[in-house]
Amino acid sequence: MDDLSPRHGGSVFAGLVGASQVLGLVSVVLTGVWMGHYRGGFAWDGSAHEFNLHPLCMVLGLIFLHGDAILVYRVFCNEAKKHVKLLHGFIHLLALIISIVGVVAVFDFHRAAKIPDMYSLHSWCGMATLVFFCLQWVLGLLFFLFPVASSWLRATYLPIHVFCGLTLLVMAIGTSLLGITEKLLFSITDAYSLFAPEGVLANMLGILLLLYGVLLVYLITREEYRRPPNPEEESLSVHFKNLTEGGVPPTP
Repeated sequence: MDDLSPRHGGSVFAGLVGASQVLGLVSVVLTGVWMGHYRGGFAWDGSAHEFNLHPLCMVLGLIFLHGDAILVYRVFCNEAKKHVKLLHGFIHLLALIISIVGVVAVFDFHRAAKIPDMYSLHSWCGMATLVFFCLQWVLGLLFFLFPVASSWLRATYLPIHVFCGLTLLVMAIGTSLLGITEKLLFSITDAYSLFAPEGVLANMLGILLLLYGVLLVYLITREEYRRPPNPEEESLSVHFKNLTEGGVPPTP
């Protein structure tokens, strides 16, 4: 990775990418500190300690790794497209596995504690995000990593895939903010309004997650940071231009 930006502003781009990684990693660390120090640590025994794996896995998988999987197309802009595709798919798969572990942990805890499932807005948004994340990964696998669709169909789906990836990141962060607030209200109801250290730390976590999302969206949507076209992508680019400009795409 000799040049982080394929066109211009390489040092600015590198700084923004570095800042995004700092925000993401600090968010994961703060989640671990919150669950480890204030909530008693981690276990896999149906106790509240198993629940503590849920926020850690979701922040690590569905937010940080998800964001980095999207970012690889901007960072590794001069690498072979097939290698970037494999990295993109692998990081997303890792994020999916970690996120599923987090969901299983919270269901195990609820079952052991006889707590109802899927009644809160947080749980509805979270399950919707995870289900659509799974669907997004499967469709990406079929359309791009091991393409079974025609060039025309892939060109039609490409902007949808990009849009859905960013939307899912926003959904994951929004769901996490709901979960942070819900956990604080359940755990430190009386002390929260008194600026208890746990509440302040969790609020800071929420701000960092929000900043991470804003920075990722900025990096992904800026035209000058897009991956420059190469021969492998030319057919998709032609089809996409025809579609967006109202032309008739060539037959597959």
